[in-house]
Amino acid sequence: MGKTYEGGVPLAEVVRSGFVEGFHRGSVVVLDAGGAPVATAGDVASPVFPRSSNKPMQAVGMLRAGLSLTEPADVALISASHAGEEFHLERVAALLRSAGLDPSALHCPPELPVGELAREAVLRAGGGPTRIQMNCSGKHTGMLLTCLANGWPLDGYWRPGHPLQQRLTAAVEEFTGERAAAVGVDGCGAPVLAVSLTGLARAFLRLVSAEPGTEGRTVADAMRAYPEIVGGTQAEDTRVMRGVPGLLAKVGAEGVIAVALPGVGAVALKIDDGASRARMPVLVAALRRLGVDAPVLTEYAEIPLLGGGVPVGAVRSLW
Repeated sequence: MGKTYEGGVPLAEVVRSGFVEGFHRGSVVVLDAGGAPVATAGDVASPVFPRSSNKPMQAVGMLRAGLSLTEPADVALISASHAGEEFHLERVAALLRSAGLDPSALHCPPELPVGELAREAVLRAGGGPTRIQMNCSGKHTGMLLTCLANGWPLDGYWRPGHPLQQRLTAAVEEFTGERAAAVGVDGCGAPVLAVSLTGLARAFLRLVSAEPGTEGRTVADAMRAYPEIVGGTQAEDTRVMRGVPGLLAKVGAEGVIAVALPGVGAVALKIDDGASRARMPVLVAALRRLGVDAPVLTEYAEIPLLGGGVPVGAVRSLW
């Protein structure tokens, strides 16, 4: 694996009124069911920060460290980047209460919901940023409960040297098949580990291919059973998991997404400028290389551009 991400190639074009006004560069890897590359573009061997696309492997680390959750929906929640909808917040609050904790124990910063409708509802009601509304509050709740299960200190649970984070690092490295090339601070304050896009795709393939009853399969099954908890009512990963039976998907900040379908293959990609609007058209093109198609993918094949409030163009894959 290279030491520095070299950047990608043009993967999507921005077309307005028939005129190409720009491009989105990035990198993408497509693996078959056995983990062999089917197609690649850009730099898929050097490390990037997958951001929240690492969450499923971190959830595996929590379960392996002794976190016991009776509800599969809660396993989905600790793997989630939730939209801050009411059902998300209620479930996070219930998990915290079950451990005798309240939102003040969370290290993630106070934020408004990332979901547009949820954010608007909070503002209409005169509310403001809170820790529980932050999209990573489910993951942080899982981290806190894992610490309690082991008698580890809650103070500093987010620091890389904490026993909790060492366990989560081990899970990410095992599933990606790579040593973390760097450790950064994610937007929520917890560590984020740098791995290659190939390693990320490999990890998702291993999750969906894991034996039933293992921690990897438990996480994959929970996310696929409760996709609305993983993202939100209108989230991209939620919608593609609903629309493609058996698909596991998780978005990450800065234009990242990883998906896998058992017996078919996996995809991981990053849009270099972080633009989420280019992410789905490229994913659709990648999945079609694996023979995967569905109405929801047709919806995402082009992202409309508006002019005067009406569609006048689109962001579409070049790849």
